Amino acid sequence: MRSTRAERLLWQSLRNRGIEGFKFRRQHSVGPFVLDFYCPELKLAIEVDGYSHDSEETKKYDTERQKIIEVYGVRFLRIRDEEVHKNIDKILDRIRSEIETKL
Repeated sequence: MRSTRAERLLWQSLRNRGIEGFKFRRQHSVGPFVLDFYCPELKLAIEVDGYSHDSEETKKYDTERQKIIEVYGVRFLRIRDEEVHKNIDKILDRIRSEIETKL
């Protein structure tokens, strides 16, 4: 699966334990689903949603998919594609805040 520009940009900050020393995996499988980014230690999924996620059908699919994955104890942080491009530092602060709530 090909990553979006926003996913590649965010990955530059997440890889090599770049956020608070936690290891994130890219394109990680959970059952039949693939997460954009996943930290196993925190059970934290980060999904970067572009315009393709705006349709009602896709929103419904995303909601159902998330509910299924949450059964495994995984928490989600959903980020808009354009947010990554506009202010990556703000996004990284959101991720750090989410990590702090898990500790």
